[in-house]
Amino acid sequence: MDLRGNEINTTGLDKGLENLRNLEVLDLSENEINRSPGICELKNLVELNLCKNNFTSRLPYCLNNLTHLKFLDISNNELRGKFPSFIKNLTSLEWLDLSHNHFEGIFSINPLQVKAENCLHAFHLKVLLLRNSNLDGIIPSLLQEQYGLRVVDLSHNKLGGHFPTWLLQNNKKLEVLRLRNNSFTGILQLTIFKHDLLELDISSNRFFGKLSLDMSIILPKLELIDVSENSFRGNIPSSINEMTRLSIMDLSRNHFSGDLSKHFLTGCSSLLFLDLSNNNFYGKLFPEYMNLTKLEELHLDNNQFSGKIDDGLLSSTRLIILDISNNMLSGQIPSWIGNFSLLEVLLVSKNHLEGNIPIQLSNLERLQILDVSENILFGVISSYLDLSSIQHLYMQKNALTGSIPNVFFRSSELMTLDLSDNAFYGKIPHLLNEHSNLPVLLLGGNHLQESIPNQLCKLQKLGILDLSRNKLNGSIPSCLADVLFWEVGNDDLYGSEIEFSSGMVLQSFGQYYNSTLNLLTNEDEEDKIKYQRVRAEFVTKNRYELYSGSNLNYMAGLDLSSNELTGEIPSEIGKLQVIRGLNLSHNFLSGSIPKSFSNMKMIESLDLSHNKLSGKIPPQLIELHYLSDFNVSYNYLHGRTPDKGQFATFDESSYRGNLDLCGSTINKSCSSKEEIPPITSNGGGEEDESTIDMLSFIWSFGASYLIFILGLFGVLWVNSYWRKLWFYFIEACIDWCYYWLLKFVYFLQDHITP
Repeated sequence: MDLRGNEINTTGLDKGLENLRNLEVLDLSENEINRSPGICELKNLVELNLCKNNFTSRLPYCLNNLTHLKFLDISNNELRGKFPSFIKNLTSLEWLDLSHNHFEGIFSINPLQVKAENCLHAFHLKVLLLRNSNLDGIIPSLLQEQYGLRVVDLSHNKLGGHFPTWLLQNNKKLEVLRLRNNSFTGILQLTIFKHDLLELDISSNRFFGKLSLDMSIILPKLELIDVSENSFRGNIPSSINEMTRLSIMDLSRNHFSGDLSKHFLTGCSSLLFLDLSNNNFYGKLFPEYMNLTKLEELHLDNNQFSGKIDDGLLSSTRLIILDISNNMLSGQIPSWIGNFSLLEVLLVSKNHLEGNIPIQLSNLERLQILDVSENILFGVISSYLDLSSIQHLYMQKNALTGSIPNVFFRSSELMTLDLSDNAFYGKIPHLLNEHSNLPVLLLGGNHLQESIPNQLCKLQKLGILDLSRNKLNGSIPSCLADVLFWEVGNDDLYGSEIEFSSGMVLQSFGQYYNSTLNLLTNEDEEDKIKYQRVRAEFVTKNRYELYSGSNLNYMAGLDLSSNELTGEIPSEIGKLQVIRGLNLSHNFLSGSIPKSFSNMKMIESLDLSHNKLSGKIPPQLIELHYLSDFNVSYNYLHGRTPDKGQFATFDESSYRGNLDLCGSTINKSCSSKEEIPPITSNGGGEEDESTIDMLSFIWSFGASYLIFILGLFGVLWVNSYWRKLWFYFIEACIDWCYYWLLKFVYFLQDHITP
């Protein structure tokens, strides 16, 4: 009887179940059962699956009656207390899964609990699964009484001590041993005898030292080895190349070093998955004798490989993922990369690669992620480069130039486009695909000109937009407020990580027990699946923040800073209810701060500094309870600064350069005169005469200033080098000079009598 996944509660089992006396297989998994009415009467049960229910406290003792039981799965419940002692009578038991519970002292070796330990001695288990079962201590001696184990999984517990060599010695048929994410320490001491183990996972522990030189002799049939996230050091043992059945090898996040030997790169012909990332390997990459013909995933990132990229990888025609980022590679991106027709992920960032982006990348019709960022790539991107299949494209921090290819904006697949910190010029492409789902667009730090196109408003899933540090002019399009994500919010912006598991497929435990139940899925495989997290770097709170994975679902930001934008800030911007970062600083924006900004309830960082904004700071902004960074420095604001809510935490650094602001937060008291706008209309003949005199002074001063500038330009006309330096200086100082000139005029108006 298969009743799994039906939301059945205990009441639904109260009647009738006990009458099924001949029932041998019962699956009640993935329901809402919290006790076991009627189950104890089914004395002919051979297989019982109660996983993913609501069992708490202890299991009923009456399960002691099920003496024919061979399969028992009570994983993923809320069981607590001591180990259920009645299991000692289930002498036929072959499969026991107690994973993901909250037992206390299940396998304590305290002499007072010896009786509880003996409960497993009477039967001959083949599969023992105790993942994440709150084990606290060392592996118990009771397991030394088991000699027929085929699978042991003690992952995600708090087990310590040395590697349990005796598990291999006692269980000659053991094929799968998983001790992932515990606290085992010391040197990895394997048995001195040959063993037929197929899978060894000791990742995320505290092992150190070197791997055994005799590993291929001791474990000749090994198919999977994962020793990642430990403190192993030294070279890869030369005998590894003799392990002809090895298909999955993960040595990442250790202290391994040395170059990759010829024996290793030619002998491990069965490798599907190889991860050597985050170590200290060095030497040349992909020598011509490399012969890993079955390789599907290769992770060599965060090492010290150097030199040009040789073509030895060409023999790996099945390659799906290639990550060689964060090394010291030089030369160009090889054109033969385009020969890998199955390639879906190509990561070569943070190296010293130079030259153009090869047009041959257009041949990669399955490519989803391309990252060539933080290299020395230069030149114009060819208009014939077809990257229509790519979902996430990273080209930032290079020296790429020319106009941005229209093809990037025509793709309906593209979800992340980062071209920031290059030398692109011209205008932002206007030709957008009406079906585009682009949520992240980063174009900051280039030489883009003209106005911000209204077509960007068609990107209805836009969550992060960075156009900062360009030369964009004109006004801010009010239609940006109509972008769907910014306006109403969306906690599922897009799939924040792409799953690739071509190599890291673990063994199915179903082969160790001939069950009527569905044992094809192995929930712990999720620990082994390699995820490629998408990411986006965005400046907020005056610092770069890297958002990746699920964090991108909660980030919305707009950065238009350091451009030449003019006009007033559209009040419609206040519709961006879920935006967290807004930066409009270092422009020429005028007018007042919109009161509608009080609607941006989720905003954390708001920077309007270095503009020409005037008027008062809207008191409604005190409703922004998440605001932690606020800056309106160097504008023409006046009046009292807000001092309630989050604004009570801001000091004078948020208001510098606004001489007519006052308030307790900037240590300047407010008088009635100071709260009057600085520019007022005056009447009367004498005052009019004074105004005329002031205007004469202004025009005289301006004329003198103009004559001086023209004379200086005449001198600079004959010297191009000094002319270039002067214009850079003028561009940086012109706003400052204008500001203080205007303040000087206001001062004369207030203090010089006719």
